[in-house]
Amino acid sequence: MGEDFYSNSEYAKEMYNNASDLLGFDLQEISFNGPDDILKQTQYTQPAIFVHSVIVDKFLKDKDIKPDAVAGHSLGEFSALVSANVISFEDALKIIKVRSTEMANAGKNSPGTMAAILGADDQQIKIICKQDGIVVPANINAPGQIVISGELKAVENAINTAKEIGVRRALALTVSGAFHSSLMSPARQPLLEIMNSITFNDANIPIFQNVSASPFTDATKIKNNIINQLENPVLWCDTILNLKKEGITDFYEVGPGNVLKGLNKRIFPESNTFTCNKLENLKACEVL
Repeated sequence: MGEDFYSNSEYAKEMYNNASDLLGFDLQEISFNGPDDILKQTQYTQPAIFVHSVIVDKFLKDKDIKPDAVAGHSLGEFSALVSANVISFEDALKIIKVRSTEMANAGKNSPGTMAAILGADDQQIKIICKQDGIVVPANINAPGQIVISGELKAVENAINTAKEIGVRRALALTVSGAFHSSLMSPARQPLLEIMNSITFNDANIPIFQNVSASPFTDATKIKNNIINQLENPVLWCDTILNLKKEGITDFYEVGPGNVLKGLNKRIFPESNTFTCNKLENLKACEVL
């Protein structure tokens, strides 16, 4: 991810080089060449996605495409913080370095996993999560599209329960931990310590945050929401619906994929989500 930006932009090269120096490993090498089994480990995935997202955000602003509000899905909140001038690129990366490392450690020390549940209603989700052991909704992504998170055996049993009650689809995800669940609690104190060492500014535009799907500009509240996000679900569906209430209909997906485009269309069919994962897609924004 991001190689086309790196090859065509001095700004992108500078960002990748700065990130590699701060992280202590060659981010561009892993981002561009993998291997996939390394890139998929959360301590590498998180900074790779973040740097890509910040670069795209800068490209859009240089084209005078500036947001009226920002939101990010899980890790994406950190690029949203940078976009809204709450923290600097470097400070965000310092937090992500700790966050990703400690989440990886939590995943090793308290093994867990996640699963996608498709086609279940709210009552069925409650039944699915009622297991011996920890299972909780982790990503409320779109109508009928929920990700659950928890202990290995409990999630396995939850998948079986989903199939038994006739849910359309339930499948295990390839992840390195039970993210957005209480199994991530060991990462909380290290995350809090690094965040307390960094100055958070009030946002210059509203940030719709994962834990409540509500807009915030106050630095203290934003900081607390980021910490709480670690063990609580991402309320993406409500986030898009609340942005809709504010009259926002166009979204720009700055990460390396296009998952949010699909989710947004399910949540808010009349909306437009422009995927900016490649330089060629970004150039298309010039004629919008």
